[in-house]
Amino acid sequence: MFIAACASQSQATDQKDIVDTAVSAGTFNTLVAAVQAADLVDTLKSEGPFTVFAPTDDAFAKLPEGTVDMLLKPENKDKLVAVLTYHVVPGRIMSSDIMGKKASVETVQGSALAVDATNGVMVDNAMVIAADVEASNGVIHVIDTVVLPK
Repeated sequence: MFIAACASQSQATDQKDIVDTAVSAGTFNTLVAAVQAADLVDTLKSEGPFTVFAPTDDAFAKLPEGTVDMLLKPENKDKLVAVLTYHVVPGRIMSSDIMGKKASVETVQGSALAVDATNGVMVDNAMVIAADVEASNGVIHVIDTVVLPK
């Protein structure tokens, strides 16, 4: 359902930005709440382009109990920003750009993500479960695990 909804959006002339695409998908409620708590909405609605490796609600649910609640507390905003910006790469990277390759890509957070597209696509320890969801200011690749900066 998510992929079909996003595919129809990518063909629309009034394509949604990354944040609105995530909100309308309905499977990124935790990510959207975290982006709001971190005051990153305006950044992810800006011109970009950005490549976002977006963890689903199920991915956030795999974190140890209490982790999300801890990160959403105002006193932990810096940690939350670091985790979220580790999922964002400047520029628009489509799956066809990396197919069959391994790479290390610099994130907005400042650390590098390990990308392995030689057998499916892995980003650190997360699997890309839906790729190339286009938005007006970038692209979303849906991942099954929250990746954490080292």
